[in-house]
Amino acid sequence: MTIEKAYMLISIFLFLSGLLGVIIRKNLITLLVSTELMLNGVNLGFVAMDRMVGGVEGQVFSLFVLAVAASEVAVGLGLVVSIFRLKGYEGSSEITHLRD
Repeated sequence: MTIEKAYMLISIFLFLSGLLGVIIRKNLITLLVSTELMLNGVNLGFVAMDRMVGGVEGQVFSLFVLAVAASEVAVGLGLVVSIFRLKGYEGSSEITHLRD
């Protein structure tokens, strides 16, 4: 097994672990962490495929994904903290109405 295949397997494992966390868990912070795990798995896959092909496009694209993920966490964590402070909810199933 080459190192690129090992990176691809780790990437798939990270993505599936994040997907499982999004499907199973209902806590909003856990959903954010699982989403980040999925994005990091995709980034690792981009870089591994880029190494196989020999270009730099995968690395550049993963850099953009990292920037979007950082902004997503900042906005998402702010929303989760404000919802928890105002309503006391910490689960996604408890939030059913946008206006209360």
